[in-house]
Amino acid sequence: MMTDKFSETGFVEYSPCSAICPNRELFVHKTQNYLVTAMKSIVLINLVWLLLVSGCVSQSELTSLDTRLSELEIRNAEAKQNSQMLKSGLENREGEEQELRHQAATLRAKMDALNEELRTLSGRVEKIEYALNRQKQLDAETVNAKGDQIDQMAKTAKSNDERIYRIEQYLNFEPSKQLPSIETPAETSAAKTVPVPAAQESPEDAIYRMAKQAFDQGDSDAARKKFQELIVQYPKSEHADNAQFWIGEIYYRDKWYEKAILEYQKVIEKYPDGNKVPASLLKQGLAFFNLGDKSNSRLILEELIKKYPKSNEAKIAKDKVKDLR
Repeated sequence: MMTDKFSETGFVEYSPCSAICPNRELFVHKTQNYLVTAMKSIVLINLVWLLLVSGCVSQSELTSLDTRLSELEIRNAEAKQNSQMLKSGLENREGEEQELRHQAATLRAKMDALNEELRTLSGRVEKIEYALNRQKQLDAETVNAKGDQIDQMAKTAKSNDERIYRIEQYLNFEPSKQLPSIETPAETSAAKTVPVPAAQESPEDAIYRMAKQAFDQGDSDAARKKFQELIVQYPKSEHADNAQFWIGEIYYRDKWYEKAILEYQKVIEKYPDGNKVPASLLKQGLAFFNLGDKSNSRLILEELIKKYPKSNEAKIAKDKVKDLR
């Protein structure tokens, strides 16, 4: 039977020699028996020849001895044959034993290599786990930092909206949006716009509202078409001068200053008693300044200061004229 044992590495080891040694002892024992039989045969043959030489043997005894001799020769031949077979078997056994030892050594080397590879893989897994944990930590820190940046940007945007709202009130412009109240993000996302019932709006109010909404959303083409539609369909509307002014604002925002100057001039000429004349003069002066025409810019701003000295637009014009001198 094979005897198994556990190595220090945790793998089962076995010795192929343990399976061969009992058969080897049996082979040696049989070989010794055959050798004794062969020696006895040789001794008997020598005795027969001695008797023949001495002449003291009868014919029947001679026949018996001859028969006995033949049997001994046969046994001797069989002993030699068996001895040769056992010797060959022993050589085969030794070859098998050597092969098993070689296989055992090869298996042990492979097991050692496998253990080394397992240790290497274990080290790599630990490094990967550490890198993943570190990356998760960095991602969490990045998310927190971005959250802080978003909060800061929201506060800045709210502050800018408040400043724009105050400037629009100061210049007697219609606010582009309501002054935002201080709300949390959850309250802002949950807030709903209460629609204005259609029955409370006149057709011209509806057109003006849609035009102003498109302007606030940056849709210049749609806003311009709606403002022009209002002026054509309702030329006497209270929104007509505002609509004409916002058409000028659209071109000014698109940096088409020449066209903006012409549209502001329509406000001044068609609606001289409207509340958008001071604002139109101011924006004309700024448009000329943006075109690099400081002379005309200064003339228009001075006209504004002269005609509307108490207006908010006049205060802004005074500061701008100082820069032009």
